[in-house]
Amino acid sequence: MPPALAAALPQPSLRRFAGLLPGLALCAGVAAVAFALRLVPSVAMVSPMILAIAVGMALRNTLGLASIATEGVAFAMRRLLRLAIVLLGFQVTATQLVEVGPRGFAVVATTLVATFAFTVMLGRRLGVRRELAELIAAGTSICGASAVVATNTVTRAEEADVAYAVATVTLFGSLSMVLFPVLDHALTLTPHAYGLWAGASIHEIAQVVAAAFQGGQAAGEFGTIAKLARVILLAPVVIGLGLLARRRLAETGTAARVPFPWFVLGFVALVAVGGFVQWPRPFLTVATTTTTVLLTIALAAMGLLTDVRRLAAEGVRPLILGAAAWIFVSAFALLLVRAIG
Repeated sequence: MPPALAAALPQPSLRRFAGLLPGLALCAGVAAVAFALRLVPSVAMVSPMILAIAVGMALRNTLGLASIATEGVAFAMRRLLRLAIVLLGFQVTATQLVEVGPRGFAVVATTLVATFAFTVMLGRRLGVRRELAELIAAGTSICGASAVVATNTVTRAEEADVAYAVATVTLFGSLSMVLFPVLDHALTLTPHAYGLWAGASIHEIAQVVAAAFQGGQAAGEFGTIAKLARVILLAPVVIGLGLLARRRLAETGTAARVPFPWFVLGFVALVAVGGFVQWPRPFLTVATTTTTVLLTIALAAMGLLTDVRRLAAEGVRPLILGAAAWIFVSAFALLLVRAIG
């Protein structure tokens, strides 16, 4: 921001806002490019969030990131991301847990816990750093890229770790989107069972919708509801990881503190209110679109802060971990679905 303009702004808050504008505009521009790319038929099924992080990384590692944009990009990655997570609460209601049923919810919750624990333990065996392993575990067991970036608010890994985890869960979630409909024919699952399997194991909401509806309308609807029930569990996982991180710091005597993820309580509050209030459909459409846009801008910021050289330094072990977690969540969920009939 030019010094003359900064001096002309009388209040510190206004000057800070003006300092954020270049970075926010850059993130919004990258997000706009991501949405535009989805108009290309061959990439129409790719999430705009994934495209945004890819475009952001391309810009960062070819042209670099101007210092004038750094503050706004950091703001988008942290503040706008948290607002988007809160708004996710409009897409889920407590009543949807009732629709899933106790056995269906048991499948979802058990698969989530088992997958998270398996991934973290295997990551330790493979020598993958704890922070990165937790991000891959969250993305695989809960809801893909959204879970990765939400979990990082308490894990506080480096941007390269977040980018690696997002890329990993996107890759294997996309494979599930393609393979699940094929496997459904071989497994001869009922529409209800297939929808539950897809909702309990595929990474992203969009990927679940794409795969589940290949099994018919009933499978698609139940798969979507099962996935949303899984998204509800994002809140206790993030809060639990935050408390665990605090305990680790206390045990080591470190003065730094892990901030409590208060924004997750906003998410929970909206989910709870949705059980009593019937939001108008036009309002929900706007809320869903706004959430997607904010998440895309936040992931654009993530890409703009990611150095590919640091990403490559991680090696293939996190990729192996992501593949193992993907196989585990798919097989474990299928076993549970078969078990409950």
